[in-house]
Amino acid sequence: MRETWVVGAATNRFGKMAETGREAASKVALAAIESAGMEPKDIEQTFVSNAFGVAERQAHLGPLINTALGIPEAPSCTIESACSSSSASLHEAYVHVAGGFSDAVLVVGVEKLSHLDTLAATSYFAMGADYAFETRNGATFPGLYATLASAYQKRFGTPPEEFGAVAVKNHANAAMNPHAHFQKPISMATYLASPVIASPLRLYDCCPFSDGASAVVVASRERYPSPPSEPLVIRASTRSGSVADLHDRATLTGLPATRTAAAKAYRQAGVEPGQIDFAEVHDCFTVAEVMALEDLGFFSPGTAGAATVEGVTAHDGRFPVNPSGGLKAKGHPISATGAAQVVEIFEQFNGRAGGRQVPKTGLALAHNVGATGGSCSVHIFGRR
Repeated sequence: MRETWVVGAATNRFGKMAETGREAASKVALAAIESAGMEPKDIEQTFVSNAFGVAERQAHLGPLINTALGIPEAPSCTIESACSSSSASLHEAYVHVAGGFSDAVLVVGVEKLSHLDTLAATSYFAMGADYAFETRNGATFPGLYATLASAYQKRFGTPPEEFGAVAVKNHANAAMNPHAHFQKPISMATYLASPVIASPLRLYDCCPFSDGASAVVVASRERYPSPPSEPLVIRASTRSGSVADLHDRATLTGLPATRTAAAKAYRQAGVEPGQIDFAEVHDCFTVAEVMALEDLGFFSPGTAGAATVEGVTAHDGRFPVNPSGGLKAKGHPISATGAAQVVEIFEQFNGRAGGRQVPKTGLALAHNVGATGGSCSVHIFGRR
């Protein structure tokens, strides 16, 4: 296995795009390639994630992006894994480069749903769940994650302020992120006064519908030894799955796929959770961040919320979590989210994160979940 790096990364601002997903994806792809000091002709293969392209009546997006880049002969493949789609694409890129099949590979994730009404967009999101047993019976993702939040509160007696602390922290981080959908801090009082969406989850527990596009370039050290920016050495790239339906799981206070993917990642990287300096984790709802921090081994069960209240996970805390603002405030364009986490880590490693710069950037972890944990990707990045 060859040493494999992320050598370039780019994203647009998440929110509502006037342009099409196709146009946005092509632009960030070119920006990522240029940031790597490369030309499009250096890219040998592309992995594209666009889970809900049908919302724009456009599938098979890869060849269109490659054509826009001037490399129509490059093979492309569309990877779908719900909210973890572009992380799954990153894993495939890693396998190809580390295995010697390609020297430079492009990963692009994009989503556009803002032209749909709320009901239609919610329906598209719900396609990631089990239609026969969940969606058809009225379960949307706010409802499914509310089920997880209720189970978590029942087991640990978690007060709403602990979930609220996640929202307040991530909005504060997003306010310093020019790529973020929401760039305004909120207070605990604002959080507590927000309406209930699916009990116990309030409005500010939930991530927004976002448009957006992100891209990264993955290359071998031996072929591209001197990139213009500090590369991210991919120390681990792992994926796992679990029972898709909540009603068939043994526990509802964590995600089995996170635990198994994390265990594999730590083994592959040869590190322990305590050695990770900061993390970007999947926080589609505040309870998701709390559970992720415990499933990943950073905090013992039932304690991550209290640690957030104490400031441990602030961008300048002992263990920064989601300095980008996370899905919660940076935004969640489904297929762009995983790649965007890597963009944030790339910016942090290169000292380009401005006011949200974390104190230490030796090792970073990215955690990305599909749906309610049917799929999960974990990547660990280090320095040369």
